[in-house]
Amino acid sequence: MILAAVLLGGCAVGPDYRTPLLATPAQWSRAGVATPAPPVLPRWWTRLRDPTLDRLVVEAVDGNLDVATASARVREARANYRQAVGALLPTITNSDSARLAKGTGGTSAAPGGLNLGGPSSLLGSDGTSGLYQAGFDASWELDLFGANRRAVEAAAYGIDASDENLRAVLLTLVGDVASSYVEARAYQARIALAHRTALSQDETTTITRNRLAAGTASAVDLATATGQAAATRAAIPALETAYAQTVHRLSVLTGRPPAALSALLARPKPIPAPKLPVPTGIPADVLLTRPDVRLAERRYAQSTARIGQAEAALYPSVSLTGNIATSGTKLGDLGRNSSISWSLGPTLRAAVEIAQAQRDQQFLAYQASVLTALKDVEDALVSLSNERARSRILTTSTTAYRQAASLSQSLYRSGSSSFLDVLTAERSLYSAEDALLQSRVKTVSDYIALNKALGGGWDGEVDALTPEVIDVDTGPHPAGPITHRRAAL
Repeated sequence: MILAAVLLGGCAVGPDYRTPLLATPAQWSRAGVATPAPPVLPRWWTRLRDPTLDRLVVEAVDGNLDVATASARVREARANYRQAVGALLPTITNSDSARLAKGTGGTSAAPGGLNLGGPSSLLGSDGTSGLYQAGFDASWELDLFGANRRAVEAAAYGIDASDENLRAVLLTLVGDVASSYVEARAYQARIALAHRTALSQDETTTITRNRLAAGTASAVDLATATGQAAATRAAIPALETAYAQTVHRLSVLTGRPPAALSALLARPKPIPAPKLPVPTGIPADVLLTRPDVRLAERRYAQSTARIGQAEAALYPSVSLTGNIATSGTKLGDLGRNSSISWSLGPTLRAAVEIAQAQRDQQFLAYQASVLTALKDVEDALVSLSNERARSRILTTSTTAYRQAASLSQSLYRSGSSSFLDVLTAERSLYSAEDALLQSRVKTVSDYIALNKALGGGWDGEVDALTPEVIDVDTGPHPAGPITHRRAAL
């Protein structure tokens, strides 16, 4: 039997995993601001050239709760792997016992002696006898058809999947931190623009009031000027609300209370500007750089290994058991006490079909993740290219409206222009400047989205081994009332 186990030890049923070859386009359909050079993904956010953003990204990686959860899943996967490896090894159970009995009888031995031919009994002077037994039992399920080895293989793929899941969480986190930070700076700029515009409109209101007193303007003009300045100021509270909510979201991303970053971001700073063009490489690169694609591929590999586990259950399983005790060493028990079991029926066959169907689902999920990755890059390229073109047009528009507003103010002061011209020029200038700010933000957001789509995320170290909760008093001890039990952090 042992010889047969050795001969079958290298057998494993079920399909062996092979990385699938998926066809991808040779190049991106619309390069836009991209270059064909390989993407520069490590620390891509530093190319926004904002030290505060760099600091927030590091703090978010250290304190974000989603990252901590993903790290715990890494520890879980590694523990599952060790558990699967343990199934390949024999199990040994120790057994020791001692017994005292009143009376006489049994086999006597000299004081301090031990009878290796059987249980040892010592008779005391008070008629008390002691019985001592020691030994261990051993059991081992021979992995003839590779069920346990497939389990180890699946667990190893599970470690890879948990690592990629952690990378995917980090990618999303870095992108969210960068996007929220840019939005916060954009709201500050828009609030400042609204204040400047309202002050300029107040000046127009003052001029109109003076002209009304001189009889060269109407009460309608004054009311209209006053209303326009008030309408501009009315937009400020909504912008301040959006700014505060963005700061709250950014604080929570770093693992802190919502208002924790209010003081840090209180002083306005310019909206970060990306360094363009962006190297994008070729579409096939996303198969290697996108963590969600790599995660889907590892899950597909894991489901393939589980087919072998299910198929191995269709074949005989052999378990060897035996014991060694002080009464004697009986190595032959490992052969004579073996058991062979074999069960074949609809349940086990259905288990194989279930595993195969799950493998197919994971393969389709992998294909879908690749298509999604390609779509994300294409979308980001198109959006970034078009937004840059729109921003250039808005810059021209803003410059023209600024000149028009300045000229109309001068002409209105001298009485050579109507109030309607001033009103129209001021309203158009404010709209153009606000649209230009939003376009600049959209350009940065598209830059962030492109780097995320290419697979750019955190490339530094993350502590995935230290538990979040440190337990105390875990050894045997008297249990107190349930109401007094609590987790120790």
